[in-house]
Amino acid sequence: MRNAGLDRIVQDWVISEAVGHKKPEPEIFQAAADAVSIPLLDAWVIGDSPHADIAGASTLGLRSVWVTDGRAWDQDSYQPTRVADDVASAINLVLGTSG
Repeated sequence: MRNAGLDRIVQDWVISEAVGHKKPEPEIFQAAADAVSIPLLDAWVIGDSPHADIAGASTLGLRSVWVTDGRAWDQDSYQPTRVADDVASAINLVLGTSG
């Protein structure tokens, strides 16, 4: 994060090894919400992994944006809240969504 300069534009981040949990485990999502001091249920999950990101969000009842990277959605048991072609578009979707 620091090497890429992202530490200047994000509030905080969570490293799975540091908290002892990996996506889609609920604890990693809670740790991320705690790191930025927001209630977990107010969070959005943006990710490119149907299983780790979107299924994890769905299990917790969180809103999500799946970053397709040109792929088609192939899951039947859960769906993302929104779909975007890239991370920048996903962020714009979240920022443009109220409530």
